[in-house]
Amino acid sequence: MNGECKNKIIIALRAFQRHNDCTIPSMKQLTILLLAFMISARDLCQTPHIIDSLNISKMAIDTTFSRPYALIAGGSKGIGYALAEAWAKRNYNLILIARHWDSLATAKHKLESAYGIHVELLSYDLSREESAIEIAIWCAERNIPLKALCNVAGAGGSRDYLNTTLDSLRYMVRLNIESCMALTLTLLPLLEKNSPSYIINVASMAGFAPIPIKNMYSATKSAVIFFSYSLHYQLRDKDIKVSCLAPGPVYTKPEIVTETKKQLGKFGDKMARTPQKVGEKAVRKTLKGKRIIVPGFLANVMSGILRILPRGTAASIYNKVGKTDF
Repeated sequence: MNGECKNKIIIALRAFQRHNDCTIPSMKQLTILLLAFMISARDLCQTPHIIDSLNISKMAIDTTFSRPYALIAGGSKGIGYALAEAWAKRNYNLILIARHWDSLATAKHKLESAYGIHVELLSYDLSREESAIEIAIWCAERNIPLKALCNVAGAGGSRDYLNTTLDSLRYMVRLNIESCMALTLTLLPLLEKNSPSYIINVASMAGFAPIPIKNMYSATKSAVIFFSYSLHYQLRDKDIKVSCLAPGPVYTKPEIVTETKKQLGKFGDKMARTPQKVGEKAVRKTLKGKRIIVPGFLANVMSGILRILPRGTAASIYNKVGKTDF
């Protein structure tokens, strides 16, 4: 391990020592977290996965702590950006995480100009095993007053299980499930310290039933829904509200509009929502402690039906709908 790696680990250790007034579940969890960071230190020192939006000192960033922070993983576009906007309207500073710097920089400019808040940017591939630990270290070093975590990052696409590659399958599972669970676990000490706080996990209405034409996607989103249901009760005594956003069609990209109209026709078009409406409703309902959030009347009705239908029946219906041309 070279000198730079050692310095990074020492900085991280001092950061945790400096902020040991945080409510940390156990020394065992802290030890595991730091051990995992040390294991990944070689890769961290070889490749800069973090891009600090301003490259400012810890002392300078302290001047922005008059407001709470919301961290949005996958916050540069679509539902993630809409959630960021909803938190900004409520006077929250933001930490946006995404892979591509250009889209992050654009989001930062728009949000800071419109709402007068401060936005930090981290450029990350959240499918990497080390990402959650590195993000938690970054937040802990700066003692970020984190009160909201939004796990939005996810992958979909038209290629499904029988036509995919093993690499693509693993990427979807890591991004849709693992990143959500890992970020939540590593950031829990900060969320608990700054409670009352909030977690929004973004799933999909597709997670309420098996969908043969989208087997992997519906399976991963189902995992996020079940995880969120359980976590809601696990964190209730810690004053951390957990909600799961499970929207129907959201028109974030032209291809989603085309696919929705092709598979669900006019009904799907009426059920669809804009990202802005979805983001605003998600934050409003999360602040009220709602467990499952399905924006829109039609989507709400459909999700209720899907939750009471036998799984085999729901899968059969989706299989037939997927083969129908409207």
